[in-house]
Amino acid sequence: MSDPKRLVLADPLSAEGVAILEETGAIKVEDLSSLPREELKRRLVGSAGLVVRSRTRADRELIEAAEGLEVIGRAGVGTDNIDLDAATRQGVAVLNAPAGNTLSTAELTFGLLLTTARGIAEADRSMHELRWDRGRIRGTQLSGKTLGVVGAGRIGTEVILRARAFGMQVLVTDPYLTPERISDLNVEAADLDDLLRRSDYVTLHLPLTEETTSLIDEERIRLMRPEAVLINAARGGLVDEEALVAALEEGRLRAAALDVYEVEPLPADHPLRHVRNLVLTPHLGASTPEAQREIAIEIAHAMRDALLEGKLRNAVNVPSAGTADLERLRPVIDLGRRLGMVAAELSESRIERVSVRLAGQMPSGLRLVASAVAEGLLRRSLAGPLNLVNSLLLAEERGIEIVRSRVKPLTGHSAWIEVSVHGREADRTIAGSLREDGSATLVRVDAYPVNVSPVGSLLFVWNRDVPGVIGRVGTKLGDAGVNIGEFHQSRDADSGEALAVIGLDAGLSPAFVEQLVALDDVLDVRQVDLSD
Repeated sequence: MSDPKRLVLADPLSAEGVAILEETGAIKVEDLSSLPREELKRRLVGSAGLVVRSRTRADRELIEAAEGLEVIGRAGVGTDNIDLDAATRQGVAVLNAPAGNTLSTAELTFGLLLTTARGIAEADRSMHELRWDRGRIRGTQLSGKTLGVVGAGRIGTEVILRARAFGMQVLVTDPYLTPERISDLNVEAADLDDLLRRSDYVTLHLPLTEETTSLIDEERIRLMRPEAVLINAARGGLVDEEALVAALEEGRLRAAALDVYEVEPLPADHPLRHVRNLVLTPHLGASTPEAQREIAIEIAHAMRDALLEGKLRNAVNVPSAGTADLERLRPVIDLGRRLGMVAAELSESRIERVSVRLAGQMPSGLRLVASAVAEGLLRRSLAGPLNLVNSLLLAEERGIEIVRSRVKPLTGHSAWIEVSVHGREADRTIAGSLREDGSATLVRVDAYPVNVSPVGSLLFVWNRDVPGVIGRVGTKLGDAGVNIGEFHQSRDADSGEALAVIGLDAGLSPAFVEQLVALDDVLDVRQVDLSD
């Protein structure tokens, strides 16, 4: 049995999560959460997995120091403490746990909603200060009010369900929300600006990206009603904090509630701390034992599957596909990788452009297949990490444009992939398919139809279409003790040439390939090693 893979905990993980990781004996967990950063960086060398929460910053320096790292797991939803560009470049998959804290965060959001609606935080402070401000503190009921939900993913959906139970009208802005889903949730779709104008309460449930940073800025805050309330328990940075402070102090917003901030912990002298009509909590969205347990279990399963089986469930820097789709796509992805390897070996000039065409009954996976093709193309020429995570990026950096498209499903094929590579001097097209019985087959090389399994060592022999050529090639292979596993001959009547694709039990030396090229009427010979 091979040595277990090392997985480092840079931040604590619950015992349930550790047990899942270690139950097969193939992963050894090391808890280094108490170490200073420099010692952690040193000890990361040789580890296959790294798990972080929000405390540890997995920046470029840490990722590049972790030689051999395969996967980073974020025990939580947001990954803004992980340098995704650096991880992608190093071929490190980044996984998160998007579902574990769903209910706890939704409940906190609704708690903040109720707190601001009824002035609960202010009333609590007044009581502790020995006042009785019953006449001054006036809240509003939620029933009949309009809640604007920005982002209707898992957490946003749970907030919507609770708002409907309280009798609220709900507006939603989310580009991925289908008409059927809108109907199921009994909400009204609206663009962001319209939602801000019409809502009594606005709650944010978005990831932090370049597009969403300061999404709620001064201009958008001015769209909101003076009696409106803004709530953010999603990610710090979605709201322009300076603009929010000004709006609250000037009475342009009735109140706001924040659980997340641009800088955490929130500095002691931050202006947010001194605004009266602002409820602040210290990033408590997942701070329940139930959420911590669910997050640990979710990220542990994802990390274990990634390290031991190559399943990239919940990966945020890998072309997306659902878990079920990934399982179904495994043989398609493998075929794409092998076609890329064949195309690279058979290309006669520098590759500048690649066209990937996919046919099959699969709603997702085109980008994954293109990534697999790129991985195969680069495998012979690239040292260092290369996988589905970084192959498209590395191809782009080398000036290779990869274009992908779909075509209609073909009868008799559960999937069909065509890879066309375009160079400065010549083009080459390779096609392969998965038969309905699940077997992979190389079906075309340029104009030549073929029928050979894309495995092991394949020999491609171009020759003049005259008698005796294949006999001479076969005799040469036989004299060298090389056994032929598969053989397919294809002819092109217009050119008077033929192509033989031969599956061999063992690879040939470059010198022996040159001997084959020297045979009478043989035009060219290429060998492709498709061994796993």
